[in-house]
Amino acid sequence: MKVIGFNGSPNKKGNTACSLNMVFDELENEGIETEIIHVGKKKIQGCIACHGCVKNQNEACSMKDDPVNEWIQKIKAADGILLGSPVHFSGVAGTMKSFLDRAFFVSSVNGGLFRNKVGAAVAAVRRSGGIPTVDSLNHYINYSEMIMPSSNYWNVAHGLAPGEMEQDGEGKQIMSVLGKNMAWIMKIIGHGKEQFPAPEPAAKIMTNFIR
Repeated sequence: MKVIGFNGSPNKKGNTACSLNMVFDELENEGIETEIIHVGKKKIQGCIACHGCVKNQNEACSMKDDPVNEWIQKIKAADGILLGSPVHFSGVAGTMKSFLDRAFFVSSVNGGLFRNKVGAAVAAVRRSGGIPTVDSLNHYINYSEMIMPSSNYWNVAHGLAPGEMEQDGEGKQIMSVLGKNMAWIMKIIGHGKEQFPAPEPAAKIMTNFIR
């Protein structure tokens, strides 16, 4: 089993990465392989609504000059994903959101590439805005029919200077509990999916209220 983590911070060793790695520690203790991908400093353009991914049905975004298509395939091949973002104006960091908009749209219009995987999200923040940021990240997970583990509080850690979140005792526990619960759910799904196959994907019904 493998989990891919995406660090939306431009800082590879900041509090977002630290939070992701704390979750990874618990996953690795359960024998689950992990990989972290640093999104924050990449040049990722937002979706341009060309609908090429809808037309081509090739599991790829039409923009091919960045790593988004490679990351889509990594998520498809993984058993779980972990999304992490710093808080920018009480929301997801811009580069991270551009990546998520494109990747999850490709998934949704190509048969639901991320369906039934285990997905979770964390945020690192100095003071406020962590909960709306985690909520925004969770939207991608929920929309994609993924299975979401929880922790014993909101998945937010606090700190300003890199590594400072390690002084947040509650934040550390949140990440630890999240990792344990994520590993548990992944193992349950892994052991049970042959006996209890996942439901077939439903053809999307689109209802437009302006005609």
